[in-house]
Amino acid sequence: MNFQRFSAATVVIVSGVVAAMHIGKIPPAIPLLRDALGVSLVEAGFLLSLVQVAGMLSGVFVGLMADGIGMRRSVIAGQSILGMASLAALWAQDPADLLLLRALEGCGFLLAVLPVPGLIRQLVPPEKLALHLGLWGAYMPAGASLALLFGPLLMAGFGWSALWAALAVLSCLAAGAVFFSVPSDRQRRAAAAPVVAGSEAWRERLRTTLTASGPWRIALAFAMYSCQWLAVIGFLPSIYAQAGVNGQVAGALTALACFANVVGNVAAGRLLHDGFAARALLYVGFVGMACAAFLAFNPLTAGLPVLRYLAVVFFSAVGGLIPGTLFSLAVHVAPNERTVSTTVGWMQQCSSLGQFTGPPLVAWIAALAGGWQWTWVFCAVAALAGLLLARGLDQRR
Repeated sequence: MNFQRFSAATVVIVSGVVAAMHIGKIPPAIPLLRDALGVSLVEAGFLLSLVQVAGMLSGVFVGLMADGIGMRRSVIAGQSILGMASLAALWAQDPADLLLLRALEGCGFLLAVLPVPGLIRQLVPPEKLALHLGLWGAYMPAGASLALLFGPLLMAGFGWSALWAALAVLSCLAAGAVFFSVPSDRQRRAAAAPVVAGSEAWRERLRTTLTASGPWRIALAFAMYSCQWLAVIGFLPSIYAQAGVNGQVAGALTALACFANVVGNVAAGRLLHDGFAARALLYVGFVGMACAAFLAFNPLTAGLPVLRYLAVVFFSAVGGLIPGTLFSLAVHVAPNERTVSTTVGWMQQCSSLGQFTGPPLVAWIAALAGGWQWTWVFCAVAALAGLLLARGLDQRR
């Protein structure tokens, strides 16, 4: 396959979409896995978020390592790990094997996606950076929606193992595409503007990043977004299954809601490119998510299923303004040129923490309440925290 006809930035963005499909393969499989493994609702929430453990524990350190091992090498290694772990799951003998491999997929996912904003920054001209980072912000919903749409079709005919095998092949193809299309790290360094010899030690880069307020604000704001988005979208197939909707229809409805997030991400990149204030976009995103969650889960709308579904779609779409804006902000709030990857790593680490804790918390609330009617309260609290964090960000794009 001739990968070189595609731009390098396009290849790394598509590679991120493939990595995100590994995240999205779990939600449509939860009802099947619950029947097969007998796991509880809360355990299903941990299965949904287990892939984020690596990011939660080591995101900032992978960011520190990215320049040392090479961002291109990191993406290739991550896709290779995703492919091997997904393929090895075909021989899993019990749930413990599957959970262990899921944790390994978390390591591969982090290696595959964490260096990409830095790569994009090197591969595109400055005037197109906001647009491309807006596109990159859509990698997670784009990949998850594809898995939600096609996963049930594969699993209906061939079982869950067919989906795992297909994604293993896609990850191998993504690794090859990055290898052949993206210039090596040494070539990019030679082509780039000279940097100061003997750049800061990793301890200094870490200290510089974590003592600045900007990286903390965007990282925690990302956590407030990710904890509620993954919880709502991740449990939609289970919610629909409880309502008697068949798996393929539930997967299609969830995929559409998930894909709506892509629209918000792309819109964020375009609006930032046109000069809109980043803080204003964050305000709109968090307020919109809180209002939409109220309409989607409040008992007052229990008899209005169409309204509830449209509210979920709006929840996802308006929420897409947040990651698209935060990825663009990351390259501006980094303390200096040499801490961009570290800043993105810290943002990814806090995002992973939100994705790890959000689904189990929502599942716990649902188990206590006997339904999903209090989910909107969780979303409202997270949105309020996000608004307070956004207040401290300046108006720079």
